[in-house]
Amino acid sequence: MRKLYYIFLFLVSANPTLYAQTTFNSDAAVRSVYHGVDSSLERDLVDVTHKFFHKKNKLTIDSAKEHVQHKYNLAIVPAVGYTLQTGFAGILSANIGYFNNGSNKISSITTSITYSQYQQTIVPLVLNIWTKNDKFNLVSDNRFIDYPSSIYGLGGRTDPNKGHTIDFIGLKLHESVLMLIRKNIYAGIGYYYDQFWNIRAINPATRRINTIITKELGFDETASGPVVKFLYDNRQNQINPTQGLYANLVLRNSFTFLDGDQNFQSLLIDVRKYLPFPHKYSKNILALWSYNWLTIAGTPPYLLLPSTGWDDQYNTGRGYIQGRFRGRNMVYLEGEYRYRISRNGLIGGVVFANVENFSGDLSQQYNTLLPGYGLGVRVKLNKHSGTNLCVDYGFGKNGSGGFYVNIGEVF
Repeated sequence: MRKLYYIFLFLVSANPTLYAQTTFNSDAAVRSVYHGVDSSLERDLVDVTHKFFHKKNKLTIDSAKEHVQHKYNLAIVPAVGYTLQTGFAGILSANIGYFNNGSNKISSITTSITYSQYQQTIVPLVLNIWTKNDKFNLVSDNRFIDYPSSIYGLGGRTDPNKGHTIDFIGLKLHESVLMLIRKNIYAGIGYYYDQFWNIRAINPATRRINTIITKELGFDETASGPVVKFLYDNRQNQINPTQGLYANLVLRNSFTFLDGDQNFQSLLIDVRKYLPFPHKYSKNILALWSYNWLTIAGTPPYLLLPSTGWDDQYNTGRGYIQGRFRGRNMVYLEGEYRYRISRNGLIGGVVFANVENFSGDLSQQYNTLLPGYGLGVRVKLNKHSGTNLCVDYGFGKNGSGGFYVNIGEVF
């Protein structure tokens, strides 16, 4: 979850086949998927394990170039980690990055299986597919979660010591298709379905409060309805952008006649900008993110209200536990500076800062700014797609803090 905030304690075992970067199909031309970088000169974790386990067969520039000619690159990562949200957890992640014929944008398929100390099960399957000549973009975000977690009430002034643990099972099915309108501009439609069931408060020392919370939330929540989407995206690598602008607008509707609990409308405005810094030829990147999640009509179910770490990729609010803040509307800003530590791109670092703001209750009022900041390291898992292992530590207000881990960049 949250691309899974784990500090990795184990990455590759003595058997190098546990981590694999596998090729399936050949491409007619050699090109660097990782924009602005000749991947034949890059190094990733595959190269490191290859060198360690096959010292007599050193990887040469020629063999690296031959490898780039292949179309599909698969990264498989087993790991163990820890966060406040999950306790200790084991995860097996897989990522495929590839180009369809005639496409200038990288397509990706990502999945993982996680089981945590707190008996949480998390299984996402996320597809971002670009068709020939980038005419269509197919986006499929599917997640199953069995997920004990904490809630803290509404707004930005809630007490971090007065959280309550609830348990629930969740299913997310978000499907959409976008069509090219003009260069890098897309519009389309989709269908979003979210269901939570077996909702119950499980704090062992507060049975009376458990009963009240369970009654207020209900035993299940469902949202179902069509979405309208507009997208501008001129990034050449969506997995790890090094340049360009991404702007995504999603108007979501949920209707009772489509099995939703209540009618509501929400608007998502997600804008990201990537700049080489400090100069245009730099391999270091300044990344900026504005994420605005607004309720414009009706009231979503409690678990679908805007909340820290409950964006589509579970990445907002580094510095706070998932679900720490919740309200009718959310405004969020973040900046991150990504820099190389090793010249070959294997190791990198980041510093970041963010601020979020929530309506204090289910009204339109906002009351406080909630800052977060931190730093982290990057390890290149797949030099052809630019996929990194990202390990960050974030700090928030009132002593809040923790590790956050992603496969692929945070945004």
